[in-house]
Amino acid sequence: MAEQRASYGGQAVLEGVLIRGRRCLSLAVRLGNGNVHTELLPFNPEWAAGWRRFPIARGALVLWETLSLGLRALNRSGELALRYAEGAEKHADEGVGKGALGVAIALALVIGVGFFFLLPHFLIRSLDSQISSSLLSNVLEGVLRLALLLGYLVGIGRLKDVQRLFQYHGAEHMVLHAQEHREPLEPERVAVYPTAHPRCGTAFLLFVAVVSVIVFSFLGRPDLWLSILSRIALIPVIAGVSYELLRLGGRNAERGWMRPLVLPGLALQRLTTRQPDRGQLEVAIAALSQAIQADQAAQGERPAGR
Repeated sequence: MAEQRASYGGQAVLEGVLIRGRRCLSLAVRLGNGNVHTELLPFNPEWAAGWRRFPIARGALVLWETLSLGLRALNRSGELALRYAEGAEKHADEGVGKGALGVAIALALVIGVGFFFLLPHFLIRSLDSQISSSLLSNVLEGVLRLALLLGYLVGIGRLKDVQRLFQYHGAEHMVLHAQEHREPLEPERVAVYPTAHPRCGTAFLLFVAVVSVIVFSFLGRPDLWLSILSRIALIPVIAGVSYELLRLGGRNAERGWMRPLVLPGLALQRLTTRQPDRGQLEVAIAALSQAIQADQAAQGERPAGR
């Protein structure tokens, strides 16, 4: 097996891919005229650097950072994707302000917590009289939470625009596999790799669903208001533990003893990735290539030839 290289991460955006490097955010988007636009987005990797050394705490930071950077990249990719669309005004530099972006992040958090944490809790607590065991109640709540997650992913996966997003998601994973295995970043070489990746955010969501069952089981079945507060307050802890499991699985994905931890997340990615076409692979390659070059330039290195 080829030696792994420095880890990069990313996500799919509208008609493009965002790659997070060690010192940069690299965005590549397919414009309406067919060209691939690349740019580096403002990013300060040193913020809260001290906290990143602490397990659990860094998971909550990464969750917030992923939401904020991801929404900013989605906003920018939407502008760029329409830059040369027929009849579109060429105002790609006029994006959503920081205030509106903050509102969008807060709204995403409220909806996510309400739908995936509080709704299952309310539904199961309404059956308290039929469920004698607090452990069983928490397990059923976790099963319902997982069912809602699966239903949500299946539902949005039927939308045409989301299917294209999932193709770019697959392309992002494939270029990361190629980079980690020291393959040249060329479409033909990248195309042999799978669309699932052990460090994917989809796997993170699965860990959250499972870890929440374990954490909430220790709380028993307190009064409704207290159980609601506890679920909200413990979300950073659950996110932190889930992130550590994701890191562990990503670093040891090919070790036999780690396969039971990694395989469920890889299987779930069948719902959130699709096989990309060559053009989408080219966009993902452009994003990762720019990230690598920017990191090397920041270190005073000479970009490696391909």
